[in-house]
Amino acid sequence: MKFSLLAAAAALVLGAPAFAQPSPGPQPTPLPAPIPAPRDIPYPGVIKLEVDATDTVRRIVRVKQVIPIAEPGRVTLLYPAWLPGNHAPRGPIEKVAGLSVKADGRPVAWRRDTVDVYAFHVDPPAGARQLEVEFQFLSPTAPNQGRVVVTPEMMNLQWNALALYPAGWFTRRIAFETTLKLPPGWSYAAALDAAQAQENLIRFQPVDFETLVDSPLFAGRYARLYDLDPGGKIPVRLHVVADRPEELAATPAIVEIHRNLVRQADRLFGSRPFDRYEFLLAITDRLGSIGLEHHRSSENQVEPGYFIDWNSAQADRNLLPHEYAHAWVGKYRRPADLWTPDFNVPMRGQLLWVYEGQDQYWGYVLGGRSGFLSVAQSLEALASTAAVYETRAGRRWRAVEDTTQDPVINDRRPQPWLSWQRSEDYYSEGQLVWLDADTLIRERSRGRRSLDDFARAFFGGKDGDRTPRAFTFDDVVAALNAVEPYDWAGFLKARLQDVAPRPPLDGLTRGGWKLVYAEAPTDYFRSVETFYKRTDLSYSLGLVVGREGEVTGVLWDSPAFDAGLTVSTRILAVDGFAYTPDRLKAAVTAGKAGAPIRLTVRNGEHFGEVSIDYRGGLRYPRLERTPGTPDLLTAIYSPK
Repeated sequence: MKFSLLAAAAALVLGAPAFAQPSPGPQPTPLPAPIPAPRDIPYPGVIKLEVDATDTVRRIVRVKQVIPIAEPGRVTLLYPAWLPGNHAPRGPIEKVAGLSVKADGRPVAWRRDTVDVYAFHVDPPAGARQLEVEFQFLSPTAPNQGRVVVTPEMMNLQWNALALYPAGWFTRRIAFETTLKLPPGWSYAAALDAAQAQENLIRFQPVDFETLVDSPLFAGRYARLYDLDPGGKIPVRLHVVADRPEELAATPAIVEIHRNLVRQADRLFGSRPFDRYEFLLAITDRLGSIGLEHHRSSENQVEPGYFIDWNSAQADRNLLPHEYAHAWVGKYRRPADLWTPDFNVPMRGQLLWVYEGQDQYWGYVLGGRSGFLSVAQSLEALASTAAVYETRAGRRWRAVEDTTQDPVINDRRPQPWLSWQRSEDYYSEGQLVWLDADTLIRERSRGRRSLDDFARAFFGGKDGDRTPRAFTFDDVVAALNAVEPYDWAGFLKARLQDVAPRPPLDGLTRGGWKLVYAEAPTDYFRSVETFYKRTDLSYSLGLVVGREGEVTGVLWDSPAFDAGLTVSTRILAVDGFAYTPDRLKAAVTAGKAGAPIRLTVRNGEHFGEVSIDYRGGLRYPRLERTPGTPDLLTAIYSPK
């Protein structure tokens, strides 16, 4: 055996030169030259952008650009890919068609980069002064093509979808002069100033491309403006478009709630680090859903009835507080890895549990303080969130911070086993972590300090100063320690970077409440069920059922999971009778006496009978006061 090993070693040494030779088979071809890296220098000249958005029947937006040529040689034009707030490369390049390029009026060829499909190479003739670019943005005509952004009544234009820009410069150093043509009689709103407007043709004052992309536009046939801070030095306005004119009418009491949001944000953050803020709100079920933050505006879509059926729209109530808080959390103060010099340098989202998680926390807090939800409704919403993460089986294998990669990994598509796979849990589990931090600061300081103090010190800035300030993990830890000395690095690491099988519910306990389950849902839980047209039995059978009995969610290791139910299964009958939500709930209640729940189901072309042996009855989450403890949660959600 010893001799064989020595011989093998000798043979390996003697044979070494053979391994140094190329192996048989193909060899890799060289990659193309890299895209020019962005430089922090001014781009010479101003890019002219003309957008014709009048074709609302075919929903085709026509684009023309004139781009001064900055340097001799090849020009690489980029279509924005990595979009702030999307946390992933989602630029809708598949909707760009009819691209043509001319140099000083003469056609020139373009070639798409073979690696980066968002890059187009152009070789203009020597001495050419400018490129003339034309293309069409073919906006979806049906939801299965993507988010609908144009309807006969309104549109949502995002400039990143309607422009190319030259590679090699910071986007904040590239000036754009933009002209927009709208359908006759339409109104528009954007965080942009018009230099000239004639009927339906608007020429905006020049801005840098970063500002332009951060200033989307809503326009519509039916529109209304609400001033949310009359007489304020820095204006905050609510611009509403709707499918029908009657949807635009908000009562004075509802307008006052929206004004309260501005007041409460001022009291929390202590400043307005922007020169204006425009809420862009679409009340529609025709335009695609959106909630997207910008520094000086936000894009928001809510269902019809938002104003005229206010009491039934609880599920829509967090949207505006969440997006407004982003002006501070994520836009003014931005994770260093999420800031990039242009829109084609990849972003990294490891700190999204601050950008989105703490914003989710402040969104609900500001919503409660301003009256979008009452304090009681805010606590009911918090109970629903806590129950999700108490039953989130995926926490046994995956850390919250890893879910910050989900926008890229999953592209926000539906998942078959959400509770096991996890999906962007940095939002709402992040909310629970920051509640934990807030109550811990209040407890340790004996009520003298809170996370409000962190928000003012960390996210507050100077009125009107909208230059972003980047931050790192260490900056967050240092700012927390300045409010209340503690092992905040260990606190955050344990809850966000480590796999944590235990749910982060210490904020509830320390806040004087506990999560319990009752046989009747809270008003908030019931309103969300109604809003989404579903029957949510997550905490009893472990499933959610949509309209017509289709299963839309199954919890991992739940009774429904054990019975073999999956998303897309359709429940046809309950105990031999045609399915209705009430019959299913009645069967769950009857099961407490020991009778199994019998379901007739269909999955594709397969029919079958399923028996679920569950005896726990209906269970819906709510919060219950712990006697003899301080009620910190009510203090957190109450107006300041």
